Amino acid sequence: MRAEDREILRLAVPAFLALVAEPAFLLADSAIVGHLGTTPLAGLGLAGAVLGTLVSLCIFLAYGTTASVARRIGAGDLPGALTDGVHGLWLAVLIGAVTTVAGLLGTPALIGLFDASDAVGAQAERYLRIGVLGAVPLLLMLAATGILRGLQDTRTPLLVAVGGNVANVLLNLWLVYGLDLGIAGSALGTVVAQTGSAAVMVAVVARAARAYDVRMRPSLAGIAGAGRAGVPLLLRTLTLRASLLVMTYGAAALGPGDLAAMQVAMTIWTFLAFALDAIAIAAQALTGRHLGAGDADRTRLVTRRMLRWGLWSGVVTGLALAAVSPVLGAVFTTDAEVRDLLVPVLLVAALGQPLAGVVFVLDGVLIGAGDGRYLAWAGLWVLAVFAPAAWLAVAGGGTLTWLWVAFAVAFMGGRAVVLLARERGEAWMTLG
Repeated sequence: MRAEDREILRLAVPAFLALVAEPAFLLADSAIVGHLGTTPLAGLGLAGAVLGTLVSLCIFLAYGTTASVARRIGAGDLPGALTDGVHGLWLAVLIGAVTTVAGLLGTPALIGLFDASDAVGAQAERYLRIGVLGAVPLLLMLAATGILRGLQDTRTPLLVAVGGNVANVLLNLWLVYGLDLGIAGSALGTVVAQTGSAAVMVAVVARAARAYDVRMRPSLAGIAGAGRAGVPLLLRTLTLRASLLVMTYGAAALGPGDLAAMQVAMTIWTFLAFALDAIAIAAQALTGRHLGAGDADRTRLVTRRMLRWGLWSGVVTGLALAAVSPVLGAVFTTDAEVRDLLVPVLLVAALGQPLAGVVFVLDGVLIGAGDGRYLAWAGLWVLAVFAPAAWLAVAGGGTLTWLWVAFAVAFMGGRAVVLLARERGEAWMTLG
């Protein structure tokens, strides 16, 4: 095996297991809530879309921190890397507090945007009011994970993810069924598990900071700098989440059964996306480190190897999804309509997996290179193409399957075009 492959696997395998752990237990949450009925499952779909948007807009806390810390590691500045990381933690606290307040005050309005039935909306509001309380711990986990990935440590996030998510499933089973709290129990169990996981991650970073005499106290200048550096990635994530919200809105317009099927399908897609994203995590860490060390040739070599890994990983996940698509729906719901809707949707998702593998790797490479401004503009272009395609897919008697075809072709295909065009040039390879 090549040295580059060993280096990729050293980071990607623990990252893969950690990334799969969270959506694996989200799949369990969907199954737990799904057996309460179609209405709670549809409500979880709406609340999950809103909460996922509020939190994932801040994914730059992980991605941006990974890139900046890895670049400093490549340049041999470990104290500076930890200092950048600490600023990211405090930025996470600030943004998480604002997100929590906004979510609590705006819950009815946010759920109302989807124009769902009263019964589905009530379930969604019940989940969201509790789930938004986990914003601060979840964002702290993102920032701390970014620090450790930048330090080339993907093992610690794996251990924390597995422990926290096992606790999440056990708590959800107890609260939903044991205490009969329904969908509110699922939200509460998730918040408790997130809080415990965040405490462990921050403690690990604090120990490393003390070892190199790096202060954990907040610095307004440092927090502001971390915020400015994250703006392009925030805009990039905003366009991605807007595209996913378009999907949810389109499914809601088709009916409760389609919305419930969308929740299951998107949960499965997210599970597979996290699996494929493991190589992208390695791409962020390795690209930042090699560019920080001023090694353009090594950066290009590792990028090409990771693209091959991404493509073949997508082929494997696509074949696996296609094979289980006829029976997978029964795991999540007893509703025959939802199960029937899922089969063709999952086959479309399976066909899109190889392309997704390439897209995620390219995304990770450019994030690791600090090329956030291009990613933001590229995201706007893709959204402009995808939104009308999604509307055409559901207008005038459209179906959920055609909505997913639009997602695979216009959204994932559009991202592939803009990212491949960038990677073939030299503008993103800023050294030092």
